[in-house]
Amino acid sequence: MEDTPLRSKRFEKLADRPVNKETFIKPWPEQGLIVADSPLDPAPSLRIENGVVTELDGVQQVDFDLIDHFITRHAINLETAERAMNTPSLQIARMLVDINVPRAEILDLIGGCTPSKLVQIVGQMNVLEMMMGLAKMRARRTTANQAHVTNRKENPALLAADAAEAALRGFNEIETTVGVTRYAPLNALAVLVGSQTGCGGVLTQCAVEEATNLRLGFKGLTSYSETLSVYGSEKTFIDGDDTPWSKAFLAAAYASRGVKARYTSGTGAVALMGHADGKSMLYLEARCLLVTRGAGCQGTQNGSISCIALPESLPGGVRTVLAENLIAAMLGLEVATGNDALASHSEMRKSAKLMLQFIPGTDFITSGYGAIPRYDNMFGGGDFDVSELDDWCVLQHDMQIDGGIVPVEEKAVLQVRERAVMAIKAVFEALDFAPVSDSEAQAAITAFSSADMPDRDKVADLECAQKLLGGPLTVVDVIRALANAGYQDIAANIFELQRQRAIGDYLQPAGIFDDNFKVLSALTDPNDYQGPGTGYRVEGQRWSALQNLPQAREPKALLDQLTADRESSWFPETQTAGPGDQPEIVIAVSPAFGAQIKRNISGLDLRDVLAALLKGVREQGIAWRIVRIYRTADCAFIGHAGAKLSGSGVAVGIQSKGTVVIHQRDLDPLENLELFPQAPNLDLRNYRQIGRNAARYALGKPVSPVAVNIDNTARLRLIVQTTLLQHFETQQIKPDQPAMELNFSEWR
Repeated sequence: MEDTPLRSKRFEKLADRPVNKETFIKPWPEQGLIVADSPLDPAPSLRIENGVVTELDGVQQVDFDLIDHFITRHAINLETAERAMNTPSLQIARMLVDINVPRAEILDLIGGCTPSKLVQIVGQMNVLEMMMGLAKMRARRTTANQAHVTNRKENPALLAADAAEAALRGFNEIETTVGVTRYAPLNALAVLVGSQTGCGGVLTQCAVEEATNLRLGFKGLTSYSETLSVYGSEKTFIDGDDTPWSKAFLAAAYASRGVKARYTSGTGAVALMGHADGKSMLYLEARCLLVTRGAGCQGTQNGSISCIALPESLPGGVRTVLAENLIAAMLGLEVATGNDALASHSEMRKSAKLMLQFIPGTDFITSGYGAIPRYDNMFGGGDFDVSELDDWCVLQHDMQIDGGIVPVEEKAVLQVRERAVMAIKAVFEALDFAPVSDSEAQAAITAFSSADMPDRDKVADLECAQKLLGGPLTVVDVIRALANAGYQDIAANIFELQRQRAIGDYLQPAGIFDDNFKVLSALTDPNDYQGPGTGYRVEGQRWSALQNLPQAREPKALLDQLTADRESSWFPETQTAGPGDQPEIVIAVSPAFGAQIKRNISGLDLRDVLAALLKGVREQGIAWRIVRIYRTADCAFIGHAGAKLSGSGVAVGIQSKGTVVIHQRDLDPLENLELFPQAPNLDLRNYRQIGRNAARYALGKPVSPVAVNIDNTARLRLIVQTTLLQHFETQQIKPDQPAMELNFSEWR
């Protein structure tokens, strides 16, 4: 019979951790399953003859593929190329983190770099250095964020309400998509109306097939697009029925109608599609980013995006995602830095990945924060959702960082949701679309998810969607409907958005609008970070807004609540306390115990606490006294002072907040017989056991220490209350006041 192999119980527990639900693999370079430094990655090289590139990263002109041709013709600045390629990559990497080297100088040099050179530069840097580089190289000085607003039922009232809330919360862009493509016009309309209810100037898009996407833009229903995917290998491009030139033409088509466009790429996409040719994920992404630059597209959505689990399965995957973000910024592109697709089962791992963009700040920290529940996120779940909004706001509050989301009050959210719902209801009525019922509107105002919404007539909605997309209706009809229904402010915001499209200033790199439709971009709001005291700082009104958490309480008001009914003492003083001359237990209480403070940190009535202690003492048949110690509020010293007065030399010391010690007079003050430092872990049964043990110590009987439940979250939950109570307690100290005996009679 074979021996059963030993198993470590710790390893069994670790195997159940969320992070171990994920798949990790070792690199397989030949299949492109390596994030960087593949042995098949080419070394940097560039040869120029008569103004024409004849060699790019070891590939001769005769062997160029479509991407090589496009990069050499459109993406590399031949005037700076020789200097760039001859500058050691380590030197450029150091320039990226050197606060004395301005961003503009690096942009000029990087313009002459090949894909392999870009990869070699970031290869010299660790994660901290890349974060420093990203802080300096992002295009726009002011950070921002993008939201996802979708729902499973494609409900227009809920879409409008959620878009309005997202805009109110500070998102500068809102992206929607559909489960059924033909719904796109109604979804785009609902998000447009909702967004301009929450905050004028929020840019919106509907992520669908490009022909439909363009038509939505032409009708004025969307104002940006990032659905233009580019790839790092020729075969992948061709499989997508595209070329770098066709993508450039498509981006130009959007721009011609005032629609802002970003390309989408990301580490792992080519390997996932099976055409990596043995090249590393980062090298292939560098090619994508040079295609983006060469096409004149103002930005990129990159950061692995929906492929994130693939690089994360390999060593250095998250570092490589940061590296691709940095390369994009080095090329002067606006960067929406991923953090949108679900990255991990592990909350720790997910948050750690986020910090690489959250801390340095990027143009858009997420390319889609789920401003709706994950259940309703039609982009595949989302890395963060509406249930984590408070967590995000607290991170900003903790670090004084602008993550693009503003804390809001519940009342304000309900108001803006109601206005958005009633506005889209009015638009549907004016355009003779399938109506939004009163009950449907009411449900959308307070809904958590589409599960709270009634079903709509899908056939009727699809007919209306086709009427909007295929007929003569445009955004002008929407503006007119809103104005006629009394929503002139929303109509004015949508009208101004169309006017700004005609002006075209927000097509500048990294263009967004502030609350007053002022364009913030790489030209009007350039990133000027060069070390401490420079660049974007969270301060002034913005810092006031970010730190104004709705759940934050005024400390004085909280203290008043904790010390209510402080006017009279429950325990009258009888006489000055002197040393005892018989076996006894002294219960030594703190200055405010039962006087100004009537309940402990757990909310227990201090009369009940005292009664429980005395019940335990009485069970052992020993005398007792209660004394108030005025000269200290420290639990150890209260207990020690009581022990000096006790005829048995044993005392129980207790603070108002409920912390307890069993002390003995021949011990040093900071020694003790038993200490119970976390009052929230104590109940009346425990206090009774403490009284019993104290009496048994005094009588010389065997004692089994009191077992107390452990709650490691107690400190997290109650440390503020503890601090306030202790602060108040110390104010009641009277250094020259002797200890006083107290009268306590059973009160229940």
